[in-house]
Amino acid sequence: MSESTRSNVLQKLEFVAKPTVVNGAPANVKYVEIRGQTLALSRRGPISLVGLEDDWYEDLNDPDEVINTLRSNPGFKPDIFTFWQRLPNIEPKYPFYMECESIAALRIESYDYWLNKQIKGTARNKIRKSQKAGVEVREADFDDDFVHGMVKIFNETPSRQGRRFWHYGKDFATVKSQFSRFLFREDLIGAYYNDELIGFVMLGNAGRYGMLGQIISMVGHRDKATNNALMAKSVEMCARKKLPYLVYAFWSDSSLADFKRYSGFEEVKLPRYFVPITQKGKFALKLGLHRGWKAAVPDQIKNPLKQIRRSWYNRQAQHEVGSPSH
Repeated sequence: MSESTRSNVLQKLEFVAKPTVVNGAPANVKYVEIRGQTLALSRRGPISLVGLEDDWYEDLNDPDEVINTLRSNPGFKPDIFTFWQRLPNIEPKYPFYMECESIAALRIESYDYWLNKQIKGTARNKIRKSQKAGVEVREADFDDDFVHGMVKIFNETPSRQGRRFWHYGKDFATVKSQFSRFLFREDLIGAYYNDELIGFVMLGNAGRYGMLGQIISMVGHRDKATNNALMAKSVEMCARKKLPYLVYAFWSDSSLADFKRYSGFEEVKLPRYFVPITQKGKFALKLGLHRGWKAAVPDQIKNPLKQIRRSWYNRQAQHEVGSPSH
């Protein structure tokens, strides 16, 4: 074997499929490691994309090296490589094709500043309402009692926010397995009413900010403003840990966006880069295929479709909850 052939063999990237959870369901995702960082492969129609496995929690060390490694790979090449700049780095610093990614972020000064200066009066009143209703919010442990409480919350209704709820129907073993994966970087907050878990937060620590990976409460206790109380505790914990921001995933126009806005969150735009690796990727980027078909649908068409979906899932939820098996 020649030196050049041996070099190609050594540099060949191996995309290895591993079991994981995507959108609440088990899935096999292909991963590859480049210079100690793990990248995950995904698809948007005919286009394959690769990016950091969890870019909410990790910065890309060397974009140029990753791009060169992918392009020179003698084996499989993904069509597009994508990465972004994490908060608070909002100013673009790379020369690649870029689009803005909108996230919901809350600047943390102190808990008192948030309570008195950053949130709407309606949110402030709901926090007080929750306290008066007898809801106790405290840090919790991921023990069997907590998991049983999670299962009960998940199985209360088959739909949430107008769509099928990912975790509905999961049993104790499944919930315990899926939600224990990232406990090394998460704090648990539980909301209790008469010693029953009626809501919880899994608050991730991303170094530069806290990350609301899961915040959920029982629909049957919505009159107690449980989510507002959980949010207040999350802000308090971020302030105590000296985390300058609290992030609540992406910004979008929905009822959830209203909750974020009333809780003091603002839209922050971060640079996301898309770098073609193949000719197909270059062509797809020009056509906008890298964003998927949903992004190509105009809002005047998308919004009525969302309303139809919401109505359908609400009817399904009423039917399933009202059936004899429930």
